Amino acid sequence: MKAAAIVTDTNSGISAAEAERLGIFLIPMPFSVDGVQHLEGQTCLPEEFFRALTEDAEVSTSQPSPGEIIRLWERLLQDHEAVLHFPMSSGLSGSCQTAKALAADYPGRVFVVDNKRISVTLAQSVLDAQKLLREGISVREVHGILEREGLNASIYIAVNTLTYLKKSGRVTAAGAAMAAVLNLKPVLQIQGERLDAFRKARGMAQAKQLMLSAMRDDLGGRFQDEEVALFAAYSGATVDGERWLEEVRAAFPDREVRLAALPISICCHVGAGTLAVACSKRL
Repeated sequence: MKAAAIVTDTNSGISAAEAERLGIFLIPMPFSVDGVQHLEGQTCLPEEFFRALTEDAEVSTSQPSPGEIIRLWERLLQDHEAVLHFPMSSGLSGSCQTAKALAADYPGRVFVVDNKRISVTLAQSVLDAQKLLREGISVREVHGILEREGLNASIYIAVNTLTYLKKSGRVTAAGAAMAAVLNLKPVLQIQGERLDAFRKARGMAQAKQLMLSAMRDDLGGRFQDEEVALFAAYSGATVDGERWLEEVRAAFPDREVRLAALPISICCHVGAGTLAVACSKRL
């Protein structure tokens, strides 16, 4: 019997092809476009999704069904001693609490990692877990390490439009209207389990500089003596993401920077044109 199966969902930004290459198991996140339900990576591909946004489609997200999660776990437990399950941060979605409640029926066999991660930092946790397991560390110990190290990550996000945050109730309609008039681009941060305000910028050029400066402070401060993975992320047009990657690389010429497209489950809340820079301590 194999030692452990690793499960995450598409909030990590890991694609089905990447999951197969890595040998992990992926749960597609559900989302809706004008009332039609889709599964990320299976229906409504990114180009179709962003085209729908330009047509003012109503979009929303939901959790994977408990039945789907249980069926996957039970299939994996037939030939694995344990499952290590990575949902997105409990501070950003109820999917983590749902998974924890379900895992109570599988004591010592299903371990739900709540290490306050999302997107590229969540994906890095999966890679860290694989490395630790290859080194012979037990599933229980890996679970504990990942939760203790969870806050050793940093994300800054510049949102191009407040339309979708307004629809989800995260900003008021008046605030969104004022931001549009003044060309304000909010820079948000994830330094723990939640998404918080960081700064406001006049235009995306200033927002990018604020993010790069904040990340420079983090790398020279909190992570000064650590080996970290550094990421540039984006939503929408690939060409915009590639331009942002070059800017991040120019700001940090001595570091490897990886590019990632934000998953649709996140884009439902931030829309197109969002840029982010993130880092995660490597374990």
